[in-house]
Amino acid sequence: MLAGEPLITRVIQRVQEHGLADELVVATDSPMVAQVVERSHVRAVMTDRGHLTGTDRVAEVAGRPEFAGFDAVVNVQGDEPFLAREAMAGSLQRVAQGDDIGTAAAALDPELAADPSRVKVVADGQGRALYFSRAVIPHRREVSDSGRALYWQHLGIYAYSRDALRRWPGLEPSPAELAERLEQLRALHHGFTIGVARLMDPVEPGVDTPDDLRRAEAHWHALQR
Repeated sequence: MLAGEPLITRVIQRVQEHGLADELVVATDSPMVAQVVERSHVRAVMTDRGHLTGTDRVAEVAGRPEFAGFDAVVNVQGDEPFLAREAMAGSLQRVAQGDDIGTAAAALDPELAADPSRVKVVADGQGRALYFSRAVIPHRREVSDSGRALYWQHLGIYAYSRDALRRWPGLEPSPAELAERLEQLRALHHGFTIGVARLMDPVEPGVDTPDDLRRAEAHWHALQR
């Protein structure tokens, strides 16, 4: 629960506020989640319980005939109640510009970079991801360096071209993916381009831990004042 409503309901509300999706569905293998979603008058699509990643689950739904007409598919993870509109729009823009996959990252305070629940991304000069890690990347050899504008926290969103979403789930997991438990490393391993939209201001992270939930609750109430 987040501010009196299920977390998934808060994420639905956020995506609806952005107004960027032609159609919104929730992909889940949980009847309980589906029941909650339908109370929000949003379609829930039941999926196979055997999926190991969110992309596998999204690909199953996107592959159904009723969704064949959409040019791009966006996967907003169900633990991102504060996802910025700029993150969603930027991820879609990266796909429109020709990247296989689009995602987003926000500036991260160096004091928070060592937290493994905050996934870091390093991108090249064209804004394409070079690597994602739970470790502190890039490493500062000289500890006297401030680290400002150095760390970028990956946000829980992917936009896919149709072809990328069709191909990704069938690829073999990479060693780095298995070690870090980060599915996007599979895409990099197999040569996909992942464009990263950068948000200059820090953002509230997704809700992955009890501490995240406590922070999210406080942040939610602060926004209502």
